[in-house]
Amino acid sequence: MSTNTPPNARAVHVTATLLTASVALYIALVAFGNITDFGTNQAFVQHVLAMDTTFKDDDLMWRAITNTGVQNAAYVLIIVWETLAALVLIYGTWLWIRRDLARARSVSTYGLLMLLLLFGAGFIAIGGEWFSMWQSKTWNGLDAALRVFVFAGVSLLVVQLPFGRSTEPADD
Repeated sequence: MSTNTPPNARAVHVTATLLTASVALYIALVAFGNITDFGTNQAFVQHVLAMDTTFKDDDLMWRAITNTGVQNAAYVLIIVWETLAALVLIYGTWLWIRRDLARARSVSTYGLLMLLLLFGAGFIAIGGEWFSMWQSKTWNGLDAALRVFVFAGVSLLVVQLPFGRSTEPADD
């Protein structure tokens, strides 16, 4: 950004940088925790998919996945997705720091979208509704998923803010 850049453009740039970095740090720590303490959230995924702490409604229980191999494969896919999202957001943060604004915005958008899909479609929609996670007092991750969804969503909104009247990168 040049010295002629309006103060609001600098503020948006700094905010986008720090929010992208914060989400990158968060999801990197989540992925690291899931890798180094595999069993804790593995149990969470297994219980949600098995629907063993829901109301046991016969009209819903046909959805349950009790095959341990399928449950573990789903958990590994979640960890891989989290790890990839973290790497994308770390790269996005690096681009923000380098002031490569158009690429930073694009890369950060993809990383944040990855999290919105994982926590919105994956945990809130599929886990919460399809597997009735909302019914479980023990294995209900909807509040945590919503927190991440909102964090990523607010960050995405900031990343998409214009940088100023005439300073907007042309190659967006």
